[in-house]
Amino acid sequence: MTAAKVKEYAESVDISQLKDDARAKAIQGLADRLNALSLEERRKARLEQEAWNWFDQMTEAERAGFIEATMPTGFKQMLVSFEQLPDDKRRKAVDDALRRLKEARARAGLSLGRRGTNSPPVLSDELEAQVRKIGLKTFYSESSAQTKAELAPVLEELQRVMESGRPFRGR
Repeated sequence: MTAAKVKEYAESVDISQLKDDARAKAIQGLADRLNALSLEERRKARLEQEAWNWFDQMTEAERAGFIEATMPTGFKQMLVSFEQLPDDKRRKAVDDALRRLKEARARAGLSLGRRGTNSPPVLSDELEAQVRKIGLKTFYSESSAQTKAELAPVLEELQRVMESGRPFRGR
């Protein structure tokens, strides 16, 4: 599976024209394709926003199911590990994840602004402050599907940072 194939699928189906089971099947098809991507292809698909046109047309329940279905494997373990880090290491891990996202966007030639035709969602300053204040696990579990979608790219990068072991190394 590639980001190009996800894009092709997303462009070939107009979910606004689908009802009930056909709609659910199409949304699951998109989730399955996204889940089949490698980490790099998943990042590319997210930067290209192929699922966002669909996401904007989903109901709140569909959005919640889609977010849960497309969260990276091991995500819950990463949240537990993240919450166990000291405050300074959590802050560093979030900073590293945000920096890596900005670098990836810059390499892709995308702006860092709010969602637009060429701009992926970014973590707003307000959401970033809330994540740091109340903890990622609590914040995520109490968030709306829209907020989870905004947080998803950061969580994927945070998982990469955590997997690298960088937050656990002392300096």
